[in-house]
Parts: sequence; structure tokens; C-alpha cells
Amino acid sequence: MLLTPVYAGVAASILAEDGRPVLFKQKRTGKDGVTFDIYKFRSMKVQQASGTGKTADDKYNWPDRVPDDFVFKPASLDNPNITKAGKFIRKYSLDELPQLYNVLKGDMSLIGPRPEIIEITRCYDAQQRERLTVKPGITGWAQVNGRSSMNHGEKIKHDLYYVNNTSLTLDIKIIIKTATQVLLGKNAS
Repeated sequence: MLLTPVYAGVAASILAEDGRPVLFKQKRTGKDGVTFDIYKFRSMKVQQASGTGKTADDKYNWPDRVPDDFVFKPASLDNPNITKAGKFIRKYSLDELPQLYNVLKGDMSLIGPRPEIIEITRCYDAQQRERLTVKPGITGWAQVNGRSSMNHGEKIKHDLYYVNNTSLTLDIKIIIKTATQVLLGKNAS
């Protein structure tokens, strides 16, 4: 209820600038490898199919494991396909607010490793799959320790640290660091 004005404001800004849909939905991998639909406020322009013919399966295809030096690069704030409203909501992580619905549904937790796209988790080795032993979160240890600037190996290291050291104290530390980064608009992709 407290966030209703924020939800309404974000939705109105998306509608005014680029129309519908307001939400973006994507399949992600959750706890124990179970897939679910993650929701975000849409930050990119509605586009026609690009026609490149490349699928995610072509893009993310490693035979043994996801390489440590792999860096998943979401569209930067300078990308011309990101709307003006999208730049703002990404900078302050408002695009993630609809994931509170995922938390209420039980797909996600407030804190935990960020849910990965299926095409990447399909290539995990046993060590990388350990991050799937807890519910994914809206924020996590990796996000407050570099967020979009780290490679896959560093992200896994931080996620496994969280998995192996889960505690109320660590969760509070993550919440404080997240709030600080969001309010300052730091480390946004």
C-alpha cells in the first residue's frame, strides 16, 4: 500500500512516454532450478523483432560451465533503446519494484542471489549450481559489492558467500548497503 503512489508514478511515466506494456516479464531460474516469471517495470522502448536470427541459446552456449570471465551486460543507461523514464527507474532500481509480487508469490525472497536467465543457468557446473540452493532475491551480496561491474566468477563467489553465511546480520548489512546505493543511484546498469 505504501508503494502505490510510486508504482502509479512509474507506470504513468512509462505509459506517457512509450505506451504499453508497462511491465516486462521474463523466465528466470529460481531455487532448486525451478523456473518462474520475473516482473519488472519496462525500461526499454517497445520494438519490432530485430531480425538478427540469434537466439539466447546461440549466445550462451558453454560445454562445461559458465566461464568466470563472462560478463552479462544488460543494456547500459546510454543505450538509445532505453526510454527517458527507463533511465531514471534503472538508476534508482525502481524497475525492480514489481518483483515484490514475486516475493509474495514465493518465487523470490527480498535478499538472495539475483535470479539468472535460464540460458545461463543451463550451463552451470556443480559449484555454480550451489547458488540455486536458496531463493533468489531482489538484492543480494553480489549486488552490494559491485552489482553490474563484476564478472561471473566474482558474482558466483559473492553469491556462494551469501549461501554459506546466511544470517540476519548479513541480511541487515545487505539491506543497508542496498538502500544507500539505491538512494545515491550508484552501480546502476
